[in-house]
Amino acid sequence: MPNSVKRPLPGQMMHQPLLISNLLVHADRHYGDTEIVSRRVEGDIHRYTYRDCHRRARTLANALAALGAGQGDRIATLAWNGYRHLELYYAVSGSGAVLHTVNPRLFAEQVAYIVNHAEDLLLFFDLSFLPLVEAIAPQCPTVKAFIALCGREHFPAETTIANLLCYEELLAAHSDAFAWPQFDENTASGLCYTSGTTGNPKGALYSHRSTVLHAYASTMPDALGLSSRDVILPVVPMFHVNAWGLPYSAPLTGAKLVFPGPATDGKSLHELFESERVTLSAGVPTVWLGLLGYLQQNAKKLATLNRAVIGGSACPPAMMETFRKQHAVEVVHAWGMTELSPLGTACRLQAKHLDLAPDEQAAILEKQGHALSGVDIRIVDDEGQEVAWDGKTPGNLMARGPWVISGYYKGEGGDALQDGWFPTGDVATIDSDGYLQITDRSKDVIKSGGEWIGSIDLENIAMQHPDVEQAACIGVHHPKWDERPLLVVVKKPDAAATREDLLAFYDGKIAKWWRPDDVVFVDALPIGATGKVMKNVLRTQFRDYSLQAA
Repeated sequence: MPNSVKRPLPGQMMHQPLLISNLLVHADRHYGDTEIVSRRVEGDIHRYTYRDCHRRARTLANALAALGAGQGDRIATLAWNGYRHLELYYAVSGSGAVLHTVNPRLFAEQVAYIVNHAEDLLLFFDLSFLPLVEAIAPQCPTVKAFIALCGREHFPAETTIANLLCYEELLAAHSDAFAWPQFDENTASGLCYTSGTTGNPKGALYSHRSTVLHAYASTMPDALGLSSRDVILPVVPMFHVNAWGLPYSAPLTGAKLVFPGPATDGKSLHELFESERVTLSAGVPTVWLGLLGYLQQNAKKLATLNRAVIGGSACPPAMMETFRKQHAVEVVHAWGMTELSPLGTACRLQAKHLDLAPDEQAAILEKQGHALSGVDIRIVDDEGQEVAWDGKTPGNLMARGPWVISGYYKGEGGDALQDGWFPTGDVATIDSDGYLQITDRSKDVIKSGGEWIGSIDLENIAMQHPDVEQAACIGVHHPKWDERPLLVVVKKPDAAATREDLLAFYDGKIAKWWRPDDVVFVDALPIGATGKVMKNVLRTQFRDYSLQAA
C-alpha cells in the first residue's frame, strides 16, 4: 500500500501581523514616560514622551484620513530628524499609507522626479525646505496639499504655494481617538529612493514585515545592542534609509531618543551628547570627522557616549583609533544600503577574540562584520561562482533576506535579482569567521594591468597621515597599465605635507605596485546627498589627468 502524502502540521499560535504601529503601542504601554528630545528648526529644544508621541500620531492618522489619504497612498516628507517627523513615521504607515521620505539634499529636479514617480498625495516639510518646495510645487500635480511642519506662529506669511496647510492647526482640528487598523504584514509601509548618482533614482518599497524584522535584528547584542538603558541620537537623517531603522528599533526597546534637527555640526552635536547623556549615535564618516575636529580643537571629551555606529562608507581605521583611544568610544562598523533597509552587517568581537592583543582586535573591528541574523551574504566571481571565504580573495557581494528588496518600485531597472540574490555592487572579501570586508564599489575598483586595486585600502592609509583631513582614490588612464591610482587629498589647516611625503607614507604598508602614482591636493572633496564622496565627480574632474608610463 503506497505511503500517504503527509501534510505539514499547523502550529497553534496566535496570528498577529508584524505591523509598525505595534512598535509605538508597545513603547507607549511599557515605556510611556521615556523622553523624546528634539532640537527644532525653530531653534529651541522640545521634549515629550513616547505616550505623547503615540497620542499625536493617532491624531495625525485622523487628519490624514480627513485629507483623503487611504491605504497605499504615498505621503512624502522633506524633514530633518525631529518629533514631528517621527509622528509621520507612525501615523502614515500605521494607518496603511506609505511613508515616502525624500532626501532634500538632492537637486530640485531630482526631488520633483522622485515625488512624481511616487505619485505622492501629500507632502509634509520642515520650514528649512520652503524654497525647495516652492520650486517643485508647480511640477508635482499629484500632490493635493503641502503641510508645513510648524505652528501658526512660524507659518510663512508669504508663499507661492497655493494649497499650504499648517501642521499644528491640522492636528488641533482632530481627535486622538483612533484605533490602528490590522492588515496583512506584507503591506507596503515605506518608500526610499536611491541617491541616483548615475541615472534616475530608483525606489525601494519596504513592507511592515520587513521593517519590523529589521528593527528586531538591529537591536541584537552582536548588531547595535540596543536596550531601554540607551539614549540614542541618530545623526544619520530620517530621510536617509529611515535613519538606519533607529526610529523603529528605539521604540521597540524603549530607548530614549534625541533628535538633532538641522544642526549636525560638531559643536551642536557635542552639546546634545553631553546635555542628554547620549550613549549611542549613528552617522556617516564625514559627520564624525566634524565632531572629532571640534573635540580636538576645543579640548572636549565625550562623557557618556560609548558606541558610535559608522556606515554609509568605510570608516577610516585612524578615525576608529581616535574614538577608541582618545574618547573610549567603541565604533560599530556597519554595512548596508537602501536596498537592504539598510543594515546587512555589523562588526563586533566574538568570545574567541577577547584575548587577542589590541592591535589584532582592531584589525577585526576595521571590517564591516558579520551578517545580521536573517540576512545571508556571499561573494562570487564574474561567472557567478562562489569564491573562498579566506579573507583574501575578492568577489562581487550578494545578499538575500526578508528585508532585502526583490525588485525596484514600478519595476524600474528590470530584474533586480540574480539567481535569487541581490547584487550589491560592492567588491568584498569574507574571512573564515564570516567577517565581511568591503574592498571597493565595483565601479570604483582600479584595474591596473588586469589586476584589481582596492581604493578603500589606499584611502585608509592616507587618512592615517597626520596632515590628511580627507582622501579619495580614483583610477585614471595610464598608457601602459590601463588605470593607475590617483590620490586626491584635503590637507588639515596649516598642514605642510607634500606629494613626496604622502607617497613615501605607503612604503612597507602595501605591495609596491598598489602605491598611487600621483597625489593632487584640493580644497574640498565633492560630497553627495548621503554624505559620501562622489567619486564619479572626481573621475570626471580628472578624466584628462595625464600619468606617464614607467
